[in-house]
Amino acid sequence: MKYLLTLLLVILTTSLSAQKIQWMSMNEALAAQQEAPKKIIMDVYTTWCGPCKLLDKNTFTNPDVIAYINEHYYPVKFNGEGTEEITYQDFTYTNPNYQEGRKGRNATHFFADALKLRGYPSLVFFAEDGMLIQAIPGYKTPQQLEIYLKMIASDDYKSLTTAEAWKAYQQNFEGTFR
Repeated sequence: MKYLLTLLLVILTTSLSAQKIQWMSMNEALAAQQEAPKKIIMDVYTTWCGPCKLLDKNTFTNPDVIAYINEHYYPVKFNGEGTEEITYQDFTYTNPNYQEGRKGRNATHFFADALKLRGYPSLVFFAEDGMLIQAIPGYKTPQQLEIYLKMIASDDYKSLTTAEAWKAYQQNFEGTFR
């Protein structure tokens, strides 16, 4: 009986950890791309941002989102006002104006500036070679995020060069996320 309970606990723990997005740093994701090329999705957040917290609570806990991101992307969490050093395209980005202990908004990280982000949260997609594909600002539900995840993972975005093509793609897209 004790063996059965231990086995059940191990299975439950393993399945629960498998049901989370396996977040990493940008430096880790760029290094992983060198070993096994895969696109990157970066969740750019701040500690004070309400919609960022909702994205974590409502979208990044969705089983369909979790499974799709873990399979097709290197997922990165990045605080747009944090202190992490990121080396991207032979340049190290920092946040020298960060003020320790400051409440609310803080200085913007230079990497967030380089990405020309317009707000938080922002989801930023990078190609298998680390090149920027697109940043998408704002909170997204699992169903709203699905089209972007699948369009970028499948490289369909490369053929969507006009507003009309994007509109047609959206109209013909059949989502499956619950």
